Amino acid sequence: MNDNTAKNLALSHMWVAFIAFILACFMGEYQVLERSGLFEILSSPTVYFASVSTHGVLMAFVLTTFFIMGFGYYTASTSLKVPVWNKQLAWGGFSLALLGTVLAAIPLLTGFASVMYTFYPPIQAAFVFYLGATLLIVGSWVWCGIMIVMFLQWKQENPGKTIPLAMFATTMNALLWLWTSAGVALESLFLIVPWSLGWTDTIDVGMARTLFAWTLHPIVYFWLLPAYTAFYVFVPKQAGSFLFSDELARAAFIVLVVFSLPIGFHHLYMDPEQAKGWKMLHGVGTFVVAIPTFMTGFTVIASLEIAGRLRGGKGLFGWIGSLPWTNTMVLSVILSLLMLIFGGWGGLVNASYAMNAMIHNTAWVPGHFHLIFAGTTVIMYFAIAYYLWPILTKKPLYSNNLALVQLWTWFIGMSIMTTPWHVLGLLGQPRRISSVVYNNLMTLSWKPYELLMILGGLVLLGSACLFIYLLVKTQFNATTEVFEGQVEYAEPLHAVKDLPEYLNDIKLWNKVIAVFMAISFGIPILQFFFLDTYDSSAWGY
Repeated sequence: MNDNTAKNLALSHMWVAFIAFILACFMGEYQVLERSGLFEILSSPTVYFASVSTHGVLMAFVLTTFFIMGFGYYTASTSLKVPVWNKQLAWGGFSLALLGTVLAAIPLLTGFASVMYTFYPPIQAAFVFYLGATLLIVGSWVWCGIMIVMFLQWKQENPGKTIPLAMFATTMNALLWLWTSAGVALESLFLIVPWSLGWTDTIDVGMARTLFAWTLHPIVYFWLLPAYTAFYVFVPKQAGSFLFSDELARAAFIVLVVFSLPIGFHHLYMDPEQAKGWKMLHGVGTFVVAIPTFMTGFTVIASLEIAGRLRGGKGLFGWIGSLPWTNTMVLSVILSLLMLIFGGWGGLVNASYAMNAMIHNTAWVPGHFHLIFAGTTVIMYFAIAYYLWPILTKKPLYSNNLALVQLWTWFIGMSIMTTPWHVLGLLGQPRRISSVVYNNLMTLSWKPYELLMILGGLVLLGSACLFIYLLVKTQFNATTEVFEGQVEYAEPLHAVKDLPEYLNDIKLWNKVIAVFMAISFGIPILQFFFLDTYDSSAWGY
């Protein structure tokens, strides 16, 4: 099946994603330079916060959303072996999301939307920013709808058959995004937009933060699921092996999606608007999400061990050296899992009420966040791009050796940059500040770590530039050599037989999610309609 629409959609979406990525990387390096306080000429709180906000939006919303949509279109078409459903609608969603990105960029770059990517009230951005963000989300909902329609149509046309794992994972992610983006959509529609237009004089900060908490943490798993998809459907095949268990993979996706949604209050541990009982409920749910992570780690490592032993690896750990380390997908998953181990450990600290109080609102938080997102997740975006670019462009990857250098430098740079952030958090350095304007023995102890942070940022920036260079050289290389390869999905070690319907459909899990969300967010949101909280002055602002 040769669907040029899927290829064109994938390339168009991914180019928008990676252009946003490289712009954000330059802004990120400026931020670590300015924040260190070592370069007086760069000192400008106005520019700094505009840069931080733009960097956050480009990375967290633009890179991820466009990449996931492009990857999803191609995965759906190739795994189901059908054309993209309603290509006009697909291109319409792309155009809408792109328009929203451009609109949001205008106030971001001009300093009228310096609200971070969380845009918590009472900090207010220009209305155009909220309009742009809304159009981006609505455009992504078009993608979600197309994924679900393709999933259901295939099920109807192939009764009794097992939906391909790649499509099952992609559709579960679309379901997750529809649910989690609803929180910020409600916040924007009923609170922020009327407030930014001057239709209301004040805003209920507690309700706004509660609704954003609905979105704030589950969005992390929306970003992460494409990486997990590659773990399961690409890595075993590229390693020369089989997927250890198709059923276990499906179970991991289900548990991850179902339990990643009702857990946002662990971001509100230090906030007064929700009672401790609700925070505890969400905290327990946060620890449950560690289960599918362990399941994924076990399944992927087992698949790699099979590959290593098939390649002649002996002894307890001899299989590790037998793996094809020069394969970009295999190298990426190894580096990704290493960062996931350390980043996941930091996540357990964040989710623990007492320890969260120690590191809340310190540099520890961006250290953890970057290790999980920019480390674990983005390095797999690189791997997917390296794998798909020759297929999409019909040209061989420009240089596999340079791609390996790029992946190693990204891993090394991320390690150098995030380790000092974790240490600085334990030393009390606050986050969300542009510079440190006071000096004492504690702040003097921060200096060596800030120098390491700058070094890590420079390594990352160089790695990011190399990544874009490789994509450009691959696609626009004047070579006459034609790449004839097609996407290959991993086969399970044991063929799937008599798969239970709950591992082959999304309807049951949609209902389960609805119940869990009603329990975890129902009363916490309803309280704002019965309690006298609609006065921002009551929150100390």
